[in-house]
Amino acid sequence: MSRVIHFEVPIDNPGRAQKFYTDVFGWKIVKMDGPMDYWLVTSGPESQPGINGALTHRSQLNSGTVNTLSVESIDKSMADVTNAGGKILTPKSPIPNVGWFAYCADTEGNTFGIIQMDPNAK
Repeated sequence: MSRVIHFEVPIDNPGRAQKFYTDVFGWKIVKMDGPMDYWLVTSGPESQPGINGALTHRSQLNSGTVNTLSVESIDKSMADVTNAGGKILTPKSPIPNVGWFAYCADTEGNTFGIIQMDPNAK
């Protein structure tokens, strides 16, 4: 069974969004190192139920909040998505030292991410 392990909130103005979520919910938000603009969100202590996520620039892939599900095999899950009538929106891509990731859409047009954790991904 795959669980939601991460969320992405699409934003237009990083400073404004960071201030809003910090002021309203007390989230800790830190810009991730790397070539893309991506702000990691800690939404609460690890001792409480819940997940962490990120703020990312709005695009056609993420016009609304996107949940990411952990999967055992990204290749199998991508095949399962298409076999069930969904779509693969981006090819399988490495997130260095984290895992393999792809954006998909369900049969209702909702975007979601899938990730296979793999610290050797490059």
